[in-house]
Amino acid sequence: MPVHIALLRAVNVGGTGRLLMSELRALCEDAGFTDVKTYIQSGNVLFRSPLLADDAAKRLDESLARIMGKAPGVVVRSRRQLETIADQNPFPDARPNYLMVNFLPEPAPTNALSDLVTPDGEEAHVSGQEIYVHYPNGSGRSRMTLKILRRATSRNLNTVHKLAEMAAEMEAH
Repeated sequence: MPVHIALLRAVNVGGTGRLLMSELRALCEDAGFTDVKTYIQSGNVLFRSPLLADDAAKRLDESLARIMGKAPGVVVRSRRQLETIADQNPFPDARPNYLMVNFLPEPAPTNALSDLVTPDGEEAHVSGQEIYVHYPNGSGRSRMTLKILRRATSRNLNTVHKLAEMAAEMEAH
């Protein structure tokens, strides 16, 4: 059965969308997912399901809406997709914790970067359903603006690597 990696949007970030990872695991199990594992307190969950990725994302988003009052937004990727995303990093010299991968639920429009404002030297690159952003001074201090990122959920490159590694371990067993 396929291993899915779900990335929740706006969960446990800045005090909004509070969700304990134990609650997330239980919710996933109630939704019919198996071998559920979470990673750090920012809405990363791996599980097995025979559902296609989009269907698994929809099921999890609907389940979350019931307990959170609204659907936070869920993006699901596979181990291979995360490995490819990491391998195609357009900023290979960036420190991995200063490089954010912004996961979108659909492919980015061709004009996705048209309103990009980078006052601190940030760099952005669009690749399909992901937007890579290098924050040379760290994302927490950045004054960069890019409207499309409001629809995305972000993970630094270290987290992308770790989630792919965890999925590989699950697939091996």
